[in-house]
Amino acid sequence: MRTIRRLTGVVSSLALAAGVATPLVNGLFTATPSGASVNAGSIAIGYENNGADPSIISVANKYFQHEMGRDVRLKLFTSGPAALTSLASGQLPFMCGLGMPPVIAAIAQGVPLQVVFNQERYTKDAGLVVKSSSGIKSVAGLAGKSVGLVIGSQSSFELATYARRAGLKLSSVRLVNLTPPERQSAWSTGRIEAAVVWDPVYDFLVTHGGRVLMDDSKLPVTATSFNICVANKAFASKHPAVAKAFVKALGDGVSFLKTHRSAAMGVMAKAAGISVATAKLEIAGYQIYSVADQATAAVLGTSSATSAKSGTAESLLNNWKALYNAGTITVKPPKSAGAFVNPSYAK
Repeated sequence: MRTIRRLTGVVSSLALAAGVATPLVNGLFTATPSGASVNAGSIAIGYENNGADPSIISVANKYFQHEMGRDVRLKLFTSGPAALTSLASGQLPFMCGLGMPPVIAAIAQGVPLQVVFNQERYTKDAGLVVKSSSGIKSVAGLAGKSVGLVIGSQSSFELATYARRAGLKLSSVRLVNLTPPERQSAWSTGRIEAAVVWDPVYDFLVTHGGRVLMDDSKLPVTATSFNICVANKAFASKHPAVAKAFVKALGDGVSFLKTHRSAAMGVMAKAAGISVATAKLEIAGYQIYSVADQATAAVLGTSSATSAKSGTAESLLNNWKALYNAGTITVKPPKSAGAFVNPSYAK
């Protein structure tokens, strides 16, 4: 596989559109933060549009501003690698919607990141989609075909995992480096015959002549695809109340989904630019984690002493090993990934 891209300029950094920020849902529900604002000041929180998930509720219902102060700004990024420059510079103390590989790439280059909230595990909302007209019947059939993915993102790891299991040499595959929106366009124009992708583009491909060849439910939990939120370790340790408020805001989104499910579908659909029907389909493809779930062995660990054995840390380490073995990351993986997972703010 290709060497991971260097940390270059941000591909896209867009302020949240005014039409997306809707603290009221049809006038029925107001934002219900779990505590008083900590007044974090003028800081930015990055996020990706991964389709329907509780973090987009926290964005749309302004839970970050309620928990962290009105000067908090939201920045939309098109992919994980696109956000790495801001994360590396310290200009972005928090980022959500990331996959493991971009985080690993940043950590390997010395960026002090820690996973402070595991949003969800993909089960049916991400995977390898092929064009029904391509004649591709198996992963081995990708040889000689063009596959769209984001080099250095979760899609790199997933394709490497699928290929290894199928005995496919990735050197035989034409890898086309594209952001998710670019993959959608390339699919429509016939530039690619397959793609490793996640919602909402995943659903677009499936409904526009695509067939799911593999999805994330086929991967083991310790090597599966997660959406995670990270914090700059130096910033969070200096401002623990702000980090806790960040976690609370994410928890508010999960709580809203659980207590107002019908309204939540409308909020996520509007914010993600999808239909309510698609939002329902996407949310069904996740295993979602609440704040209470974070400080458990299956997610972030019960304490800093046990975080190395957590599901998140083991997945991070297994991702790192796979990327290193494939040559995508040249920094040797550590013996433990516990230092990069911090459950204390959730506790």
